[in-house]
Amino acid sequence: MEVNKTPRQASQFWPSFYKKTIIIVAVTQLGVTLLVAGLMAATGVGALALLIIVGALFATSLIANIIIVHMISRPTKDLIAAIIHVSGEKPALPLPNSNSPAYAKSGLHDALQTIYELSTHQDDSTDTASDESTTPSSAVAAALDLTNCGFVAMDSNRAITYVNKAAPIHIDTNGVRTLDLLFNDHNDLNKWLDSCEEVSVHAEHVWTRVPDRLPNEENRRLFDVMASYNKGSAAETVLTLIDRTDVYSVDEESLDFIAFAAHELRGPITVIRGYLDVLNDELDSVLQDDQHELFRRLIVSSNRLSGYINNILNTSRYDRRHLKVHLIEDSIGGIYDVISDDMKMRATAQNRLLAVQIPAGLPTIAADRASLSEVLGNLIDNAIKYSNEGGAINVTAAVNGNFVDVSVEDHGIGMPESVVSQLFQKFYRSHRSRETVAGTGIGLYISKAIVESHGGTISVRSEDGRGSTFTVSIPIYSTVADKLRAGNNSNEGMIKEGQGWIKNHSMYRG
Repeated sequence: MEVNKTPRQASQFWPSFYKKTIIIVAVTQLGVTLLVAGLMAATGVGALALLIIVGALFATSLIANIIIVHMISRPTKDLIAAIIHVSGEKPALPLPNSNSPAYAKSGLHDALQTIYELSTHQDDSTDTASDESTTPSSAVAAALDLTNCGFVAMDSNRAITYVNKAAPIHIDTNGVRTLDLLFNDHNDLNKWLDSCEEVSVHAEHVWTRVPDRLPNEENRRLFDVMASYNKGSAAETVLTLIDRTDVYSVDEESLDFIAFAAHELRGPITVIRGYLDVLNDELDSVLQDDQHELFRRLIVSSNRLSGYINNILNTSRYDRRHLKVHLIEDSIGGIYDVISDDMKMRATAQNRLLAVQIPAGLPTIAADRASLSEVLGNLIDNAIKYSNEGGAINVTAAVNGNFVDVSVEDHGIGMPESVVSQLFQKFYRSHRSRETVAGTGIGLYISKAIVESHGGTISVRSEDGRGSTFTVSIPIYSTVADKLRAGNNSNEGMIKEGQGWIKNHSMYRG
């Protein structure tokens, strides 16, 4: 009777092989030790001395042999790891880097590279590679030049080996072709490729809304970029760039309109604030306590509205690398107090339970109060919107190294991973949120801009159906006081420069 057996996978080989090897070494060593013990006993060595000598001999020899086995079997382990990754099985071992200097000396580099290269070949009949393997035929190249999509091929050194006419590139004085794409994410193309070289044989990634020029520059185009990585292939990285300018330019114009509207509103809001201050002073002696409180809330709300308008205008400048704020020493508790009453009212109106735990002894931070209060208000407001009826929202703060972390946690509808990775993009709204909650899709984008203008980061953890936690990290004042004093409290010295086209974005954690 034939018995169907589940075929063993390559990933199962190494644990079994290594275990058997260690057992064989241990048994062999035990046999040798017993033989030595027998010979020593025959010569009349005392029992206690015999036990000590034999025990020490066995332990020392066993450890030495295991170390030797580990060192000798390392190349086999790495070859198996490469085969597992190439086969498409779930990797049980880390991917070996064929460019390691140790591999170059031992010759293992060539063996690993051969495995990676074989994984990219679909036609086993090809015995040799030529320049034609990286360059499309003339007919294919002509066809690609007629499309609106850009195609770019790069070798293992990230040098561009092929581009069609639609691809945004420029050529320097040395004839080197460079990709004209202005990534604004923490995970730009180069960082993604760095990660691929360490842990992947095959990988793919997509970026959306990637421009080739700064806003207001002529002939600016916006692309969705799809990258495909195949370790060891002649064209190791292939980029497909879909021109989405017609679609995304509508949103860009919308932000310009929002900025224009905010600019027009700033004047009337300034007048309202002025009248409120005058009335509050002139009526101070005749107002009752509850009327004083009403005036205080009106003044606070008008100041917040003015701050929001300024932040919208700042965000339009953020797209042009010019988001600047003045940072002073402040406390998280004091910043939250600005929005405390409003947040309580919103939570109560929506039947949510808002719990705020901000310890009084937290270090002070470097902050622009109006801007950070908008960030906290935006995160709490989102938590209220996306929570379930009667749901709890927890606001907490704690020290984390040189930063103070403020977290807003809800237990609402949560988000899948595909949504989380897009959250902080301008105008992004998931299909579900568009159907259930009103909004523009720039709230988190503005929040990200503000936080990073403080030299901080904003991050999110979420699980679909179980809620989300947003965390804002702001530098402790004492850690950046010297930089601020040197720059007259400007935030320019706080923003680290990265590889992205918007320098603020290099610090984003997502």
